[in-house]
Amino acid sequence: MARRFLALVAGCLLWSSHSAFGIVPEPKNVTINSVNLKSTLQWDPPTFHKENITYTVEYISSIFNRNVCVNIVITECDFSSLPVYGNYTLRVRAESENEKSDWVNIIFKPIDDTIIGPPDVKVKSESGSLHVDFTGPVAVQESHVWPLNKYYGSWVYRVLYWKKGHSEEVITTDTKYNSEILSGLDPWTIYCLQVQAVIPEWNKTGKLSEEFCDRTTDNGVTPVWIILTVLVGSMLVVLVSVPACFFIFSYIYRQARYVFCPTYSFPQHLKEFLSKPSYSSQFLSPRSPEEDHSFDKLTVISEESENCSDETSNRKEQLQDSQEEISIAEKVSAFEKGSSSVLYLIQAENKYPNRQLNTTLY
Repeated sequence: MARRFLALVAGCLLWSSHSAFGIVPEPKNVTINSVNLKSTLQWDPPTFHKENITYTVEYISSIFNRNVCVNIVITECDFSSLPVYGNYTLRVRAESENEKSDWVNIIFKPIDDTIIGPPDVKVKSESGSLHVDFTGPVAVQESHVWPLNKYYGSWVYRVLYWKKGHSEEVITTDTKYNSEILSGLDPWTIYCLQVQAVIPEWNKTGKLSEEFCDRTTDNGVTPVWIILTVLVGSMLVVLVSVPACFFIFSYIYRQARYVFCPTYSFPQHLKEFLSKPSYSSQFLSPRSPEEDHSFDKLTVISEESENCSDETSNRKEQLQDSQEEISIAEKVSAFEKGSSSVLYLIQAENKYPNRQLNTTLY
């Protein structure tokens, strides 16, 4: 009993002496944070009454020990430059002036312990399908950028997609290429998806990308009801347009024929009369208003009698004939203003069939 009491007192004295003499406690919560082979050792500072605490960090391999961070005041140290295929013991201790804490160790295997980050994803909706392109992730080492699958060899992308609002119905597909076409989707429907890298040989699954949502378009297959609607509409247009075009063409044809090819024609005897050069040139030649009242002298020569003995009788007949010739000349002048006047000249010929009319112009 006395011995136990003495041991307890000695322990208390030793603890109090450590606190009194200022022995530095160890760092707390030491962890390694490694994503895409970018590795950082992190810890929490110890509880200590002195403020000027520094830290020393080093790693131990099967070959040698090496200090990485010495007398730093921050609570993290970068180990991204370590060879990715090695096994290392990382350790950190706290220091205050000449006092040092014990080492805190952690085992680290970069190729196994690093976390595969999410890839970069692009989604495009086209022809009822979703075209998904993905790249990365990549590893950055010593200012060089390398595809992360370079270190693992076998590598596939896993695409998880679902209808928006139905996240419990997730469809999964894997591909070893940098793109994938999601077909067989419902048209005009919003689908959401995420992509992650999977390394089967290493039994590693990367982080999921952010969620992308896009609406599908027509899948290129025309529904039957649209085909029937177009077919019926086309037939109605043909049934209406063909008769309409026929009647319009017929109307235009009749009007053109009426204008350019009239149905009426001159009588045959008028055509013969107008075809004579003497009359046609006389009737078709333009005349001034003063010439409308000028007349040509018509001389009628009788063939019935050639006896000159009866001069008195012949003069009377010539006087009557001259008056009739003047009347005929007026009617001929009127013909120039209208084709109906020709009928008067024809009547004069019919009245004196045995006489020859001379219409020579002087």
